[in-house]
Amino acid sequence: MNLPAITYPKEALSHFGELIEKEWLITNGLGSYASSTVLGINTRKYHGLLVAALDPPGNRTVCLSKIDEDIYVGDDVFRLGSNEFHDMIYPDGYKLINPFSISPFPTYTYELGNLQVSKTIFMPKNKNAVAITYKVTNKNQSDVKVRLYPLLTCRYYHTVVDRSKIPLNFTLKSSSARFLAIFQRPQATIVCRSTDGEVIEKVNWINRLNYRDEALRGETNVDDCFQPGYFELQVLANAEKEFAVTCAVSHESQGADEISDSVGSTIRGVKAAFNQEVNQKSELLANFHREHPDVPMSDWLNWILLAADSFIVENAAGKKAVIAGYHWFEAWGRDTFISLPGLLLITGRYNDAKDTLRSYIEYCKSGLIPNFISDKSGIPVYDTVDATLWYVNAVLQYVKYTGDWGFVKDELWEKLQGIVENHQKGTLFGIRVDEDGLLMHGPRLTWMDASVGNDVITPRTGKAVEIQALWYNTLRTMELFTNKFEERTFAENYATLADKARQSFNEKFWNPKVGCLFDVVNGEAVDASIRPNQIFAVSLDYTILESEKCHKVVDTVNRELATPYGLRTLSLGDPKFVGKCVGNVRSRDMAYHNGTIWPWLLGPYVTAYLKVNDYSANARQQMLENLVLPLFTTGIHQGGLGTINEIYDCDPPNEPRGCIAQAWSVAEPLRAYVEDILQVKPKYSKEISGI
Repeated sequence: MNLPAITYPKEALSHFGELIEKEWLITNGLGSYASSTVLGINTRKYHGLLVAALDPPGNRTVCLSKIDEDIYVGDDVFRLGSNEFHDMIYPDGYKLINPFSISPFPTYTYELGNLQVSKTIFMPKNKNAVAITYKVTNKNQSDVKVRLYPLLTCRYYHTVVDRSKIPLNFTLKSSSARFLAIFQRPQATIVCRSTDGEVIEKVNWINRLNYRDEALRGETNVDDCFQPGYFELQVLANAEKEFAVTCAVSHESQGADEISDSVGSTIRGVKAAFNQEVNQKSELLANFHREHPDVPMSDWLNWILLAADSFIVENAAGKKAVIAGYHWFEAWGRDTFISLPGLLLITGRYNDAKDTLRSYIEYCKSGLIPNFISDKSGIPVYDTVDATLWYVNAVLQYVKYTGDWGFVKDELWEKLQGIVENHQKGTLFGIRVDEDGLLMHGPRLTWMDASVGNDVITPRTGKAVEIQALWYNTLRTMELFTNKFEERTFAENYATLADKARQSFNEKFWNPKVGCLFDVVNGEAVDASIRPNQIFAVSLDYTILESEKCHKVVDTVNRELATPYGLRTLSLGDPKFVGKCVGNVRSRDMAYHNGTIWPWLLGPYVTAYLKVNDYSANARQQMLENLVLPLFTTGIHQGGLGTINEIYDCDPPNEPRGCIAQAWSVAEPLRAYVEDILQVKPKYSKEISGI
């Protein structure tokens, strides 16, 4: 199957201010990635050609920042690299790009008169390595000399190097075929080799690199990297030559050498690895379209399907996880189970879904699924009220797609029962069922959890609206399971708990003045802020809200919060509203859930809207044309190319912000598109009564 392409010709590349903000990303299935801008200028400390998960999928470490190329044609030197410093860009090779394309791997083509240089970057699956392939076409009457300068470092990706304060200590060993750099902190060995030419050792430091995006975000933005030397080779007159540079990393030297060898020591071997990656992505798309013949094929959909694959990773033991977002998010429980239907069930990756559910239930503690698993330490953190409830919902969705009741009964059932029991008796962070049957919780435990130091921006203490909807959905799901497993007494207990929660919810959460739901109820105090959280009271399979009020909630959300990029997190007229998520950490966090648009919320909104409109053809067409198509067809050309950003500014021109690729931004709109707009329903959903 042909892979989708995004191309920027020479005339488009002249718009520096626009193109410097467009970024590409490729991943390797371990949590590692390569990423930079269309212009080849690193604008983030998170950019690099090899940002390797040294302890997959965590401990991501920038190893190969980039490769700069010098081309010698007679007395002329063409410098293809581009690095930004405080007051200048040098060299400025980005001006020679013609064109840039990504399909699905980024390719830079440089036009140098009678010489053309093309380089493509790809990552082999499940290897901590990157390969940069080159094709040089020399139409000159004289030979051409090529020098390739790898820019190395070894730093945790949230940090930068200032060697005047903390030296980047390493041992460099070069040979005729490679550079080998051994680092102690972190313990890692980087092997960089070329398939052609000779190795010239000449250590040179490139100091005070400036990352403009980090400066705008109030983050550390000045970095030091070193060149161990360069690879030098010749291209004969009127000839064409292909070669490659590979870079691999491991904790031990032997491991790095083995990975490097597996990528290929010859251009033929590297090209074979490249073709394998292309074929894997082509097959991924072909499998989806074979399984979903009624889903219209399009470039934008193929980009979204490839993007969905980028978030699925595995650790050294082969267990699956979901990276919440690139560049900087880890494996988050909440994000994983909100995203699981769109990433793994829509796409038919049922074994991966099963593996993910199995992995997380092992972390279950005091009835809670972890909020996230630390990137560096691997330690689970449990400060969330909704990750556990989203986990139960993901189990329900898994059964709807697979009918795999045996897995639930044999491996999950005891822990699922423990989840409800712990919530009933009270567990960590003030999470407990109140006398009215609704779920109490402490501050900063919902998805709106921004804080700066001890200053919690949206505490939402008490009973948040979406938590009640999820709790009710959990109880009804447990009732379904107990009936299936013929445990009638337990089923009656869950039904009684659910009935009580539903009655209390409808009595306490309805705001008659506005005709929608309160966002939080805490005793006699209510938060009447109009936020998107109320949409889950309509969108979830088991609907806690009385049917006659569902229409009003959808109408309010449509009027106050809906945009083509997702839902605003606060209505425009609220005094707390902030239109742009920019500036330092405090400034961004003040806006993060107080107006900022989140694409992932488009999923539940589309589901809720179509629910109350009986999935009519007219309603489905409206959702497609007004929301889903604008997000996907526009979004894949903004921020992170071929994927969807984490957030958008609410104020025009609705700039993409946050992570350049976010799992639930891809997953939830994709799920709603397939399940709700196209009506491609899960195979076993009709067998589940009440849904």
